[in-house]
Amino acid sequence: MSNPNFIDYVKFNSRSGNGGPGCLHFHREKFIDKGGPDGGDGGRGGHVILRGNAQMWTLLHLKFRKHIFAENGEAGQSQNCTGAFGKDVILDVPLGTIAKRAETGEIICEISQDGQEIILAPGGRGGKGNAHFATPTNQAPQHAQTGEPGIDEWIILELRILADVGLVGFPNAGKSTLLSVVSAAKPKIADYAFTTLTPNLGVVAYRDNQSFVMADIPGIIEGAAEGKGLGIRFLKHIERNSLLLFLIPADAKDIRQEFEILLNELKKYNPELLDKKRLLAITKSDLLDEELKEAIKKEVPNEIPSVFISSIANQGIVELKDLIWRNLKD
Repeated sequence: MSNPNFIDYVKFNSRSGNGGPGCLHFHREKFIDKGGPDGGDGGRGGHVILRGNAQMWTLLHLKFRKHIFAENGEAGQSQNCTGAFGKDVILDVPLGTIAKRAETGEIICEISQDGQEIILAPGGRGGKGNAHFATPTNQAPQHAQTGEPGIDEWIILELRILADVGLVGFPNAGKSTLLSVVSAAKPKIADYAFTTLTPNLGVVAYRDNQSFVMADIPGIIEGAAEGKGLGIRFLKHIERNSLLLFLIPADAKDIRQEFEILLNELKKYNPELLDKKRLLAITKSDLLDEELKEAIKKEVPNEIPSVFISSIANQGIVELKDLIWRNLKD
């Protein structure tokens, strides 16, 4: 995943096509001066459709498309011929994309499966031709319906990445380093806060050709739920993870306190996040001897499974994978 190209929010004006008008026409041919009504129906306006695409991971392709209009339906024709339908506009989006109405914030739909298609804005129905309005008492109707207008509104698309495991921790807790060790992902790694500015995804290989997806979320700081640091912009990505892996470095002043701060930020953002399974990894544990590990174990919260790891020294990585896999299967 290339950081500069990761776009998880776009806003555009969506307009489905108008339905075509019905036709007002009477049948005419040689020796038939007063044939009956034969005006055809107007064509349906084009839909605006969202389609899930598992090969996509960003909304970058929609960033500069501020107006997305479908075609209008064509007018009905004589001889009961229906007008052509307006051409649909199909927008491919990554899995985990949510569509909302910009004015109200109402969620319209969510794309979660590859190939899934949902009509974001249906096209207007075509008007009926005058052939529909013939009756025994009115055999020459002089009217036909106009087509229905399409839907014109501003739409917001938000991408919330789908991953099995979400990495949660303060900046510089070792999340990106862990992801680079257990997967082929190449996130930016440096010894300063907020190295990671966009989420990174990696596929972690496990035994017997099995695998799971891990997401490196930009670091959380105290007050993130109120918008501090990178704020809630990336907290939303945690909502789609099946399991949360908390990472706290071994050299932290108070491991339990750091864990409680992280947990509190998730609770303030969305209390439902506390219902997800949680694991704890003590990173940079190559700095510890056995005596220090025993001392830290007393600080670790008892209610959460934990493991000591070192991504640089490749310590505890196999045990961490086993722990994650067991919890994902449960």
